[in-house]
Amino acid sequence: MRKISLIGFVMLIVSIPTFAGGLLTNTNQHAAFLRMLSRGATIEIDGALSNPAGLAFLPNDGFYMGLSIQSAFQTRNIDASFLTYNGFSGIDPTTHQPILTHSEKPYSKYYEGKAAAPIIPSVFAAYKKGDWTISGFFAITGGGGKASFDDGLPMFESVAMAGIFRESLEKHLTPGGKSPIVIPGMYDISTAMDGKQYIYALQLGLSYKINDWLSAFAGGRMNYFTGGYVGFLDAKMKADLGGADLMHLALDCDQTGWGFTPVIGVDAKLGKLNIGAKYEFKTNLNIENNTKKIEASVETDALAPFKHGVNTPNDIPSMLSVAAAYEFLPVLRASVEYHFYDDKKAGMADGKQKYLTKGTNEYLMGVEWDVIKRLTLSCGGQITDYGLSDNFQSDTSFSCDSYTLGVGAKVALSERANLNVGYMWTTYEDYTKTSKNYNGTGLSGTNVYSRTNKVFGVSLDYKF
Repeated sequence: MRKISLIGFVMLIVSIPTFAGGLLTNTNQHAAFLRMLSRGATIEIDGALSNPAGLAFLPNDGFYMGLSIQSAFQTRNIDASFLTYNGFSGIDPTTHQPILTHSEKPYSKYYEGKAAAPIIPSVFAAYKKGDWTISGFFAITGGGGKASFDDGLPMFESVAMAGIFRESLEKHLTPGGKSPIVIPGMYDISTAMDGKQYIYALQLGLSYKINDWLSAFAGGRMNYFTGGYVGFLDAKMKADLGGADLMHLALDCDQTGWGFTPVIGVDAKLGKLNIGAKYEFKTNLNIENNTKKIEASVETDALAPFKHGVNTPNDIPSMLSVAAAYEFLPVLRASVEYHFYDDKKAGMADGKQKYLTKGTNEYLMGVEWDVIKRLTLSCGGQITDYGLSDNFQSDTSFSCDSYTLGVGAKVALSERANLNVGYMWTTYEDYTKTSKNYNGTGLSGTNVYSRTNKVFGVSLDYKF
């Protein structure tokens, strides 16, 4: 019984939310993205990430630089319904299922996880000389925050309750045995978990203006992964009922790894129409454990993935971006864009990528209007469609299809300096997962996964 119960706890790898982009890729690195969302055909300094080939068409030779600071806040919530949350008074002799102490539907318990990244810095730079432009950026391109579940997760509490049920069942099936009355008030469960995850990236590359309308880019990105996971679970009977230990688990594990991403791109500037395309190759990335604490009240192989020195695949998927921007009027411009993340070919822990039904598709659009000479207002939208399935989703790592809206402004502080301000929020579609073997307990249960996301950013761009 207890060996099964441990499985939920050791799935402690928390998927820190990526605030825009694919399952493991942040695309919002500059406030210009927040205010407009579609930046894949830009020829401004944020193009060092979104359209590096387009930097060959910067208007003048010289050094360009951009500094961006963002703040992002998310919630990751689970509305859980599990058969034994109401307690049970005995065992049905025919079905061997618990007889609930209440007649109402299974009790729903709400778990709220909070993720915050109050400071997300990014730095962009480019130097143009004739037909050549060297560019680069430093940013947090994956993860970028800390997620905390102060009340633990359904997988923790449900496996403890199921353990009590199984002990009752064993006693019931013993000749002459009698199943005890079990209600939630008979035991205490103390549990919590924190997770943090960052992928720091440094990219460098060269753009070349082939002719008056075509340019190309080639470069590479170094990625450094660092994360940490701390959690515990203590389940025991009430002190006045004997205080017997039912389960004790604890984990403190840091993880690091690195990988390299080749990047290529092209840009075609055709009068008022500009088309940008970029391809980021898959990044082979393994993360290695530096485990400080790993405890379990019984022997189990389930904690093996978190032992010191163990490596786990955490590939960054390849990504294709294609965008087109058009100037309808000298003061009015619009852009549309498409992203594809080939998630199914990126290695993940326990090979969970095989449970995805497809890669991630994103559709973006944005418009900006020069209200006056020094003020531009903009807005945009993004639709994100993942290839999710029940087997891919878990309490510690779940995603939801979504749409995102962004608004903001660009202010020309001088002939050399621009200030971008943007605000982006995401509305997620709830994902319902119903299982007859809830968290490996052998009992039925349902989780409704939901998320919220808000990001604010400001960026300063300067031409030296």
